[in-house]
Amino acid sequence: MNSSKIKELLSEHWKGLLTYFNVKDDLEPQNDIELSIRSGVSFKGSQLLTLIFAILIASLGLNTNSIPVIIGAMLISPLMGPIIGMGLGIGIQDIVLVKRSLKNISAAVIGSLLASALYFLISPLYDGASQLLARTSPSIYDVFVALFGGAAGILSIASKNKGQVLPGVAIATSLMPPLCTAGYGLATFQMHFFFGALYLFLTNMIFIFFATWIGVKLMGFSKVVYQNEKRAKRIQGIAYSVVALTIGVSVYLTVVMINNNIFLEKAASFVENEMVFPNTQVLSHQEYVKKGKRHINVTLIGEALPKDSLQLAMMNKLDSVGLGGTILDIKQGFALSKAEMDDDRNADQFYQMLQGEIARRQNMVDSLKNLLTLRTQFSDEATRVAPEVKVLFPSIRDLAFSSMLAASTDSVRADTLNMVFVNAPSGLSVTERTKLSEFIGVRLNRKNIHVAVNPAGFPWPK
Repeated sequence: MNSSKIKELLSEHWKGLLTYFNVKDDLEPQNDIELSIRSGVSFKGSQLLTLIFAILIASLGLNTNSIPVIIGAMLISPLMGPIIGMGLGIGIQDIVLVKRSLKNISAAVIGSLLASALYFLISPLYDGASQLLARTSPSIYDVFVALFGGAAGILSIASKNKGQVLPGVAIATSLMPPLCTAGYGLATFQMHFFFGALYLFLTNMIFIFFATWIGVKLMGFSKVVYQNEKRAKRIQGIAYSVVALTIGVSVYLTVVMINNNIFLEKAASFVENEMVFPNTQVLSHQEYVKKGKRHINVTLIGEALPKDSLQLAMMNKLDSVGLGGTILDIKQGFALSKAEMDDDRNADQFYQMLQGEIARRQNMVDSLKNLLTLRTQFSDEATRVAPEVKVLFPSIRDLAFSSMLAASTDSVRADTLNMVFVNAPSGLSVTERTKLSEFIGVRLNRKNIHVAVNPAGFPWPK
C-alpha cells in the first residue's frame, strides 16, 4: 500500500470520526433558539417571585447546612435566563438584548441579596455552616466549571433534543449559594463573606455568558443589523477585558489556594512526624494562613519540656523541611484557651489525655514506692538480724545491709547488688563468709548476697 492510499484511508477515518461531533443537524433554526432565550431574559412577576422563593430556600439550606435543600433551590432558580441572554446579545451584537439582560440580572442580584440578607437578619442561627463558608473562595476551577456548564447550557437550548441539561448546569455552576452567602455577609456585616461570595457569583455569571457567546459564534448565528458598529465592537472589547481580568484574578487565587493546601499538608505532617516526645504528647494542632503569614499552633500535654530549647529545635526543623518563616506557637501542660476548651473534639482529647497522664503518673508513683520498699526493707533488717549474727559469728561487731546499683564506667551495663558490710577486727575466713552469705540469704529471702569484710573508711557506729 503506497503513501497516497494510506493518507486517503486516514482522511476517511478522520472524517468519519468528526461526524460524531457534528451538531449542525441537531440544531434548531436560529429564530427558534433566539425566541427561547429571549423569553427567559425577563425578570418580572412570577419569575422574580420564584427567584426570591428559591433564594429563601437556599438560605435555609445554607443556614442548616443541608445539601439537598441547596440543590433543590438551585433547580428552582431562574437565574440562567438573563445570563445566557447576555451571551447571546454579545454574540449577535444585539445591544438592546444586552442592556435588557444586564438590567434583569442586576434586578435579580439585588433582589436575591435583599431577600437573603433579610432572612439572615431574622434567623437566630449564625454558626457559619461549612456549606456557607465553602462559597467564599473562588478559583480557576470555578472558571472551568462555569465555562463548561455554560457551553452545555447553550448547546442544550440550541438542540432539538434538549433533555434536562439546564437544571444540571444550574447545580454545577452554583449560582444561588454565593448570592445567599453574600446576603449573609451583608446581614452580619462580615465583608469577607460578602465580597468573596459576590466575586464567586460574578465569576460564574461571566463565564456562563462567555461560553454562550463563543457557542453562538461557533454555531454561526447571524448578527443583528446594527447601525452603530463601533459601539457594538466597543461592548465586545469590554466583555473580552472583563473575561481576561476575571481569569487573571482566578488564576492568582488558585495559585494562592494550592500553595496554602501544600502548606497545610506539610505542616500537619511536620507535627505528626517531628513533634514526638517520650513523655509528652500532642493534644491538638492547627495549621492556617492568615494575612499571608503561615501559622502552626500546637498544644502539648504531659511532661513539660524546656520552652526555649524546644522552640529553637522545632524552628530549625521547620527550616529543614521547607517551612521556614512559619510562626510556631507551642502551648504546654494545661494552657488551653476557652475557645479550644469549647471545641468538643479538643475537650474529649483533653479529657482522654488527662486520664492517660494521671494513670501514667500513678504507675510511676507505684513503681517508685515498690522500689523504695524493697530497698528500705533490706537495710532495715540489719537491726533485727544483728543479734542472731552475733550468736553465730562472735567475731562480728557491726553489720550494714544495702541494696545498691553498680554501674560500669566503660559501658551502659549496670547490676543491682545486695551487700552486707561486716566489721570484724579479727577477720572472717572464707568458710565463715560463705556461711554468713547463706544465712543472710535464707533469713531475708534474698539471693546473691555479697559480703564485704572490714571495708576501709566505712563509718561504723561508735
